[in-house]
Amino acid sequence: MPFSVEEFHDLVRILEERPEWRSELRRLILTDHLLALPEQMTELRAYTEQRFQALATAQQRTEERLTALAAAQQRTEERLTALATAQQRTEERLTALATAQQRTEERLTVLAEAQRRTEERLTTVSTQLADLIQVVQTFATDLGDLKGRNLEYAYGTKVYAYFSRLVRRAHALAPDELTSLLEDAIDRGILSEEQAEDVSLADVIVRGRRRTDGAEVFLVVEVSWGVGPLDVERAMRRASLLAHTGTPALPVVAGTWVTPEAANLARAQQVWQLTNGRAIPPE
Repeated sequence: MPFSVEEFHDLVRILEERPEWRSELRRLILTDHLLALPEQMTELRAYTEQRFQALATAQQRTEERLTALAAAQQRTEERLTALATAQQRTEERLTALATAQQRTEERLTVLAEAQRRTEERLTTVSTQLADLIQVVQTFATDLGDLKGRNLEYAYGTKVYAYFSRLVRRAHALAPDELTSLLEDAIDRGILSEEQAEDVSLADVIVRGRRRTDGAEVFLVVEVSWGVGPLDVERAMRRASLLAHTGTPALPVVAGTWVTPEAANLARAQQVWQLTNGRAIPPE
């Protein structure tokens, strides 16, 4: 049956007055899918709200992380800046050290050159000093020889002054007298040529009369500026050889001073000592 406009308006008025009918009418007019749309929309809205809240929370966490990252980035940049500054200072120090090292090497080179020149000078001075020492030693040896010869000459010429306390009528044998004495001893087979040559090297040989009994004796004298044990031994050996001629021979050492070793040996071996003209008899 036809449905008029007035009836439609009446239906609308009735539906407005009876809300429960509207639900029933909707159930009859709309499909199940359309009826479910409001509930689905509500669920969708609730889900969307949840997702939005989750996204908002995630966004907040992201922003917090970004803030933290920004702060960390700032700290990193500050550290990098500090490292760059420290690196620059380190490079400056290394440059200063390299410069100082170069100056040190230059100074060492200068010092090495100065050391080399000093060593060359020292070598030259050492050579000159060695030459000077050799000259001084030669001079000292020559001076010692000269002193010894002068002293030997004094003992050979001033016989009475030095030997009168040992013997009377002291007489220093001249070279020809000593030669004749030794040649006779060689001819008689008393002395060998080597022994006679050893006796001939005595500094002074004096003949005289012993004061105790007047017997003839020889004094075999070894003269040295400073008398040592070797002088005592030579005087003993040569006096012993000369005594082979049949005339007693007394060993004598003479000088300006006598070493303690030589003095002890002379006393023990019955050797006379003459120091500056003073006679010291053997014990």
